[in-house]
Amino acid sequence: MFYKFIRVIARGIVFLLNGRFEIDGKENIPDKPFIIVAPHRNWWEPIFFALAIAPKEATFMAKIELFKNPILRYILVHAHAFPVDRKHPGPSVIKTPVKALKKKGQVLIMFPSGTRYSEDLKGGASLIAKLSKAPLVPFVYQGPLKFSGLLKHQKITIGVGPEIDFDFKAKLDETQTKQVNKDMELAWDAIDEKIDPNFKYIPPVKNK
Repeated sequence: MFYKFIRVIARGIVFLLNGRFEIDGKENIPDKPFIIVAPHRNWWEPIFFALAIAPKEATFMAKIELFKNPILRYILVHAHAFPVDRKHPGPSVIKTPVKALKKKGQVLIMFPSGTRYSEDLKGGASLIAKLSKAPLVPFVYQGPLKFSGLLKHQKITIGVGPEIDFDFKAKLDETQTKQVNKDMELAWDAIDEKIDPNFKYIPPVKNK
């Protein structure tokens, strides 16, 4: 109930700040639990992804530091977020999203690179897909990368591609993980090309 309330509020705020956003490839959104895999480009794109898959409900990872504030913790928990300690990740990083997919029927939002400052993909998405039997679906955000761009009503498009080819029966090894990562990158490139071939994402420089 609280999640639906937050979604309505989020949709209203998005409309006020930026107007309507477009969804390209909506027909590729599965009618079952699935895993959104996307390149991480800004902090607000999970909001647009969650709105794009409505009425399905999303779950996502959030750094554990955000849960220290009791008010923010309440909002995050009821928005289906779960804490992740990036320095010392435990089994819950895999178990929690698998449970959300298999038992709660939620959609998992994942950024395989883990951060906007890195383009290196890891194997978490493949492992969660393997254990949950949920398909990996590539999503891409194209639009303003600075908050000021949102306020200027710059165009925002959420692109959705076909499911990533994944052999659920095969043993998940390094070869398969690398192939899935490669397929994700190719899918993101294809979606970007379809939406706007001139779009180029440049990762921000991390402050030391």
